[in-house]
Amino acid sequence: MHSPADTRQSKTRWRFLADGLEVWNRKLHFYIGLYLLWFLWLFAFTGLLLNHPGWSFADFWPSRRQTTFEKKIDRPPDGSDLSQARNILGQLGLTGEIEWTSARLDSRRLDFRANRPGHMFEIRTDFDRRVAIVQQIEVNGWGVMHILHTFTGVRAGDSLNQRDWIVTTIWALSMDAIAAGLLVMVLGSYYMWWRLPRTRGWGLVALVSGLILCGFFIAGLRLLT
Repeated sequence: MHSPADTRQSKTRWRFLADGLEVWNRKLHFYIGLYLLWFLWLFAFTGLLLNHPGWSFADFWPSRRQTTFEKKIDRPPDGSDLSQARNILGQLGLTGEIEWTSARLDSRRLDFRANRPGHMFEIRTDFDRRVAIVQQIEVNGWGVMHILHTFTGVRAGDSLNQRDWIVTTIWALSMDAIAAGLLVMVLGSYYMWWRLPRTRGWGLVALVSGLILCGFFIAGLRLLT
């Protein structure tokens, strides 16, 4: 049998671990919250814009600027379509996520798009004439925020395109960090809620209400006829 001293020591050890967990939980909430602050504001605001397309002040597409220009280029070295597209972008002084709209059928031509938030470039090249024709569309700050809400560089089921711009990769990793940070904060919130008995009643109401509403949108809508 455990002696009273052993029992007290075990309780002290668990108390020490619990106190340490609470301290780190508060620190994580504090610093993760500061990291997430601007991202959450951005997604909250752009979510409102997407949810209310009738708000005229944020209607960016009618005010877009569209220009077309032609520029001489050197034929890029032999290589993959991606390496040649990057070479052409370098000659044009452009950057962005390269997007293929169709499979390449003529080795003397290379047509593609390059996108970055706020700018879209439609690029058509003719290696025989050594010329590139670029159609550029530029949108304002409302358009940039709108695009960032869904900017990933890839689309489900699109086998032609993969992320090929470092900025897109950084943005995607930032979104992963936001998802992970939110999970940590939510789990920490559950812990803090359970540690405060006086909040358990209303906390349970909030938890069940969110579960019911979220479950309705995930599964319940499938049952409607």
